[in-house]
Amino acid sequence: MKRIVRLCAWFCAPVAAIFIVVACMSAPVTKVAAGPIEGPGGTGYHVLKPIQSGDLTLFPVVRGEGKASASDPFLTLDEGLRSGEVEVTEAGSVRGLVRSRGASPAPYRGDQVNTLVLVNHSNRPLLLLAGEIVTGGKQDRIVASDRIVPSDSDPVDLSVFCVEHGRWTESSATFGVTAKSSAKSFMVQPEVRQQAMVAKSQQQVWDSVSTAVAGMAVAAAPQPSTTARGNENATVTLDGRTRALPSRSLGTTSYAKAMQMDAVSAQVDKVAPEMTASREQILSQLKQDHAVGVVVAVRGEVIWADVFADTDLLTRYWSKLVRSYAAEGLTEVGRRGGGATQADAQRFLDTPMRGAESSTGEVGVYRCLEAKAGSTEQFVLESLLPGENFDVHVSRLKVKGTPVAHNGGNVLY
Repeated sequence: MKRIVRLCAWFCAPVAAIFIVVACMSAPVTKVAAGPIEGPGGTGYHVLKPIQSGDLTLFPVVRGEGKASASDPFLTLDEGLRSGEVEVTEAGSVRGLVRSRGASPAPYRGDQVNTLVLVNHSNRPLLLLAGEIVTGGKQDRIVASDRIVPSDSDPVDLSVFCVEHGRWTESSATFGVTAKSSAKSFMVQPEVRQQAMVAKSQQQVWDSVSTAVAGMAVAAAPQPSTTARGNENATVTLDGRTRALPSRSLGTTSYAKAMQMDAVSAQVDKVAPEMTASREQILSQLKQDHAVGVVVAVRGEVIWADVFADTDLLTRYWSKLVRSYAAEGLTEVGRRGGGATQADAQRFLDTPMRGAESSTGEVGVYRCLEAKAGSTEQFVLESLLPGENFDVHVSRLKVKGTPVAHNGGNVLY
């Protein structure tokens, strides 16, 4: 009998091992686990003295001693769209995309609000950041989450959120970057980015865009009226305070179009005048300090941090990031008292992330880790490409409720 038991154990152990291996190979990338995510504070990052301009304060982030910068093999979305090496189109137009290896096109699908199709024809991997805007197609969209698209790729489904509620007519066959910005493109402000990254809800993205555009209208027309488009009850609630909408609305539901308007653009520049006027000087100093990111404070409150693999990536995203932070300052209402200090910024960066952790991505390409600790959330984009295994981008944000614009009690979007 003992011999039979031993024979069964001898036979079953390899079978069980094979089963476990197969199960692991077929397991989805998404997982949920408890434990810390190594973020900026856990890997020797610290903040420098702030760059202050108007209501916006940025604390440069540097690595501690002995931390070498990673190489930067990446193409940005702006660079790829301008050069034509990256194509973005509606899902229903996938048959019109040129395949890099001459393969037959993917099956036809109808256009979808939350999905676009992207092809990276370049010989470099493409880096996409949550909140980057592409304009055109049937609606302006933003990238839903950080990700990496391999070089010379087949068409991939790109998860997006609409930031132009109400339009579903084609303005162009493909998407591009907006033209009126020093960076030739926009990233939505932190409040909208938060809804895409944390809430992952199209409705909440629309709500936050509506509030942001209404706030831009208020700022662009500083003498608000109790009426807007003939409705005497039109108001906007920003940061817990209700204000009347201006009598002259911006006339658009598009975040990108609102940001391109002269009156709004001028007001955004006023939030951070020194940062826009002294851009080259600031970039030179960031390179000299080997800065790899910034902690962001708006009206005295630390709200966000963006940290990159190296200084080059930070400087390439600098202009669009600064304008997104400035837009947040434009639509925020009221000062919370006192200014954010260097100690406040360091404390925000050092908050241990020991809550629930989730992971999504693509095997051998990238992994995106998400963790939450109290009111702070962190997203880490990790490259899994051969020879390029490192954290490419870290976003850390203070989660807050979404203000909603009202028109006689109904959401405006």
